[in-house]
Order: sequence, then C-alpha cells, then structure tokens
Amino acid sequence: MNTGIALIDYKAGNLTSVKKALATIAADVFVPATPGELADAQGIIVPGVGHFGATRALDAAWTAAILSRIGEGRPLLGICLGMQWLFEGSAEAADLPGLGLLGGRCYKLGQAGPKGPALRTENGLAGPKAPALLIKVPHVGWNSLNIRRETSIVEGVPQGAQVYFTHSYVAPVTDDSVAVTEHGEPFAAIVQHGQIAGVQFHPEKSGDVGLRVLKNFLDLVR
Repeated sequence: MNTGIALIDYKAGNLTSVKKALATIAADVFVPATPGELADAQGIIVPGVGHFGATRALDAAWTAAILSRIGEGRPLLGICLGMQWLFEGSAEAADLPGLGLLGGRCYKLGQAGPKGPALRTENGLAGPKAPALLIKVPHVGWNSLNIRRETSIVEGVPQGAQVYFTHSYVAPVTDDSVAVTEHGEPFAAIVQHGQIAGVQFHPEKSGDVGLRVLKNFLDLVR
C-alpha cells in the first residue's frame, strides 16, 4: 500500500528537485511505478518540463487512475508542463488531448491563444501593418505574480511575489486563473478549481514562495 503524495514520473523532467522541495516541508512522497499504485494516494502531483508530446506517456491507464482519484476528492497539482496537461490540449502537440479538467487550450507565447496571432503592438495598433511586439521565448527567469482572487493555493503568498519560470507555452487566462503573470501578454501562472490546482512556474526553484504554494497543496490533502 502506497499512501501520501504520488509524484508522477513520465520521463518529462528531473524529479529530484521536486522531491527535495517536498521533503523540506515534510511531505510523504512516493513515485508510483504503475497506475494501480495510485489507489491509496492521498494526493497527486504531475510535474514536467519540455514538449507537450511527453504527456503521451500518461496513457489511458494512467489517465483513468488519476481521474478516479480526483473523483474520490483527492487533490491534484500540475507543475509547469503538468499544469498545461490539466487543460484540453496544447498547440505544441495539437493531436494530443490533455486531461481536460480545465477549459481552454495552451498556446505559444507571442500568440493570442486559439484565435491566432497576437494583436498586441508597441503603439496599440492591430493588424498586419502594426509593428510587432517582440518578446523573448522561451520565457526564463523570475517574474511577478498578479493575484486576481484569493484561494487556498495562494494563501500567504504576497501580491507581486517573484517566482521562477522556464517555458514557451502558456495556459489561457480563464475563470480558473488565480494568478496571472505578464511576459509580452498575460497568461495563467496559477490555477485552481476546487481540489485541482496548477502552477506554470517551478515552485521547487522559487524559494520560500514556492514552498508556501507546495505547503498550501499539502493542506488540501490533510
């Protein structure tokens, strides 16, 4: 029997730093080898970096097991790519569905999501003759959080807190967005819908703020 927090390893990033951060806050963590080992998990964390195509490893058996635990009221946290997987899909791998727990599709920074090229320009004009607003992609480094609504996942996180990002694709700003970050355009930095939460940044690399977010997730479990 495996209890505690299940940290899903689908070969999309190094789990070591996430495990160390969770150990810092005294979380009981295990890495399931099979979907069946999720049966007694108290909560689930899906981390990840890189291409959305890596989520293909989370096949029907893993998806069914995760959805079953969510149906039982057990909380789920997605980190970076793991957060994007909570949505319906991503333009990065258009043929590959996400988990679909949150509405909307992820898109590349510098584009206006599913509606096509961004209309943001330096002089506020729109259309093909307007000068493009260039942004650096991937977005790597520290950036601030604009907290738009108070939920449990951001309890104790100050407005404007700095966290560490490294990504090229983003999730849209929706009613589930708790905090938004600006990099050329606003995107969802933290989402929460009931027991389901996600962060686009890396809490394990974001110092005390990141640890606070992880602690808040543990509070959903306990």
